[in-house]
Amino acid sequence: EVQLVESGGGSVQPGGSLRLSCLASGFTYSSYCMGWFRQSPGKEREGVASIRGTGMSLYADSVKGRFTISRDNAKSTLYLQMNGLKPEDTAMYYCARVQNCGPVGGWLPLSKMSVAYWGQGTQVTVSS
Repeated sequence: EVQLVESGGGSVQPGGSLRLSCLASGFTYSSYCMGWFRQSPGKEREGVASIRGTGMSLYADSVKGRFTISRDNAKSTLYLQMNGLKPEDTAMYYCARVQNCGPVGGWLPLSKMSVAYWGQGTQVTVSS
C-alpha cells in the first residue's frame, strides 16, 4: 500500500522558514518523480515543485529562489525547505507521487502533472 506522510508544517511570521518532510512507503521511491503541491481556501490546488529520482527539479515561478525541493532516496523521504515565507504561501501543502514528470530531458508544466497518490497534507500559515 502506497503511503505518503507529511510533517513539518506550522505557523511562522513573514520572512521565516519551515522545512516540510514526506515519508514514503509501499513503492520503490527512488524510481518515481515526486512533488509538492498546495491549496489555499477558495483556490485550486497548484504545483509548487517537482523532483525526479535523479534529483533534477522544477519550481513554480512564485517560489523560485525561496523554496528548495530535495529527496533522500535511502530514507524514502521528500523535503521542501521554505525560506522567505510570505502570507501568500499560506496553504495546505501536499506531498505527491507524480504519474509523469515529462519526457526524458524535459518537463511537463507543474499544472499538467497528474498525481497518482497524495499525502494527507500539512498546514503552513504565514502571518504576523
